Amino acid sequence: MQGILVGGLEAFFGFQQILLTSIGVFMGIIIGVLPGIGPLLGVILATPIALYVTPVAGMGLLIGIFVGGSCGGAISAILLRIPGTPLAAATLLDGYPMAQKGKSREAVGLAISASSLGGFLGGIALVFVSPLLAKIALKFGPPEFFALMVTGLIAIAVVARESTVKGLLSACLGLAVASMGTDPFTGYDRFTFGYGNLMGGINLVAILVGLFAVSEMFIQIQQGGLDIKPNINIFRAPLASAIHVLKDTVNLIRSSAIGTFIGALPGTGGVIAGFISYAMAKSYSRKPERFGSGTPEGVIASEAANNACCGGVLIPSLALAIPGDAISAVLLGALLLIGLLPGPELFNEHPNVVGGIFFAYIAANIILFLLGILFTPLFVGIIKIRKNRLIPIIILLSIVGTYSVQTSVFDIWCMLLFGLIGYGMRKAGFPLPPLVIARVLGPLLESAFRRTLIISNGSFSIFFTRPIALTILIFNGLLLVWTSIPPEKLRLAKETIVRRLFKS
Repeated sequence: MQGILVGGLEAFFGFQQILLTSIGVFMGIIIGVLPGIGPLLGVILATPIALYVTPVAGMGLLIGIFVGGSCGGAISAILLRIPGTPLAAATLLDGYPMAQKGKSREAVGLAISASSLGGFLGGIALVFVSPLLAKIALKFGPPEFFALMVTGLIAIAVVARESTVKGLLSACLGLAVASMGTDPFTGYDRFTFGYGNLMGGINLVAILVGLFAVSEMFIQIQQGGLDIKPNINIFRAPLASAIHVLKDTVNLIRSSAIGTFIGALPGTGGVIAGFISYAMAKSYSRKPERFGSGTPEGVIASEAANNACCGGVLIPSLALAIPGDAISAVLLGALLLIGLLPGPELFNEHPNVVGGIFFAYIAANIILFLLGILFTPLFVGIIKIRKNRLIPIIILLSIVGTYSVQTSVFDIWCMLLFGLIGYGMRKAGFPLPPLVIARVLGPLLESAFRRTLIISNGSFSIFFTRPIALTILIFNGLLLVWTSIPPEKLRLAKETIVRRLFKS
């Protein structure tokens, strides 16, 4: 632990790293404010930039966007009653009523302060928990890693809980795409169809940008309203909001703990964390009847939880290479593109990079508060940008970013192809995150499986004679059984729990 933190100090505290992390937070807030964009799209568009700087600076940029984007959605949720990101869905329950009462400044200030403090507490958990997980995982061999990768793939069914079959089919497409190119063990070509550009597989950035950025622009164009300009008054958030949040200590710590825990569970995420924290804050409040009519406690609970969730998501992602959502899958993909293998070996071989990422995350939450309060008028004004001006800019950035990775026109065509594929999948109800998770985990899964069979001389009994691998596989079996429960029954159970919490 000490070596990671000391190395992280040296790796992060430099001009380039701090500057790019700050730029990432700034960009993330702007992207989060704009309804329909979100931090995922921002992380994807910035990934090509991360490849041309130091690993810590590049990851600082992406993590900054993740952190800033997770908070930015609260601003449009409070002012327009339209969450800029799904993470802010619970925030509007009390944030918008506060704005209707003429307390827009206070509501936005509370959201920024709670997000920053909640994310900071989530970062503390990230620093202390993930090295412990990695230390345990360092004892794993190929069989155990294979079992872990299977856990990550089964998490796809959890991510796509509303349509498990479609989620698994999406994952199969991701595995097929991951297998394209030259076989790393034999050197033979697979699914290249004799086309030289496919020998290295399809570039991950082209897939990500196409699936999410390009398809999202198609969706936005189809939805219309391209020339609408909201009428909003510009204001500055008060600095005293942080004091209000700190005084609500129990609510802040409880919500941050819930967010961190929920974030560390694959397939859950900030939306669930926000609503659970909101329900808990209401159930423990002395005046629960005020919730929903503009109480600050509701805004604090939601925002502290969804930003703490960011730190929770990074715990299994960095320590075990198991992404919990699409953004963490993109971050793992960025590490692979940089040339670093996520997982316990990253802690062992590159402790300075891991420590640098820790400090980048913590610094991003501090910067979030400073920039959020200082540039509130700018972020509020961003909401007024019309879609017909924003969409061409995003498409241009998508093309330039994709081309810059390998200076390949072929990548641009792949981006457009996956844009059409993503658009078709979304219209047909197929979730996109499973495809991304499978594309990232596919090579790691294959490598672990084939190395296991080499060790066992082709015998599958090795999975039953290794206690840790067997335990993980049994857990995977139970997880599969859980995912087979009809979503309607689970939804009814969740509604019953939430209803009882709210009544209490």
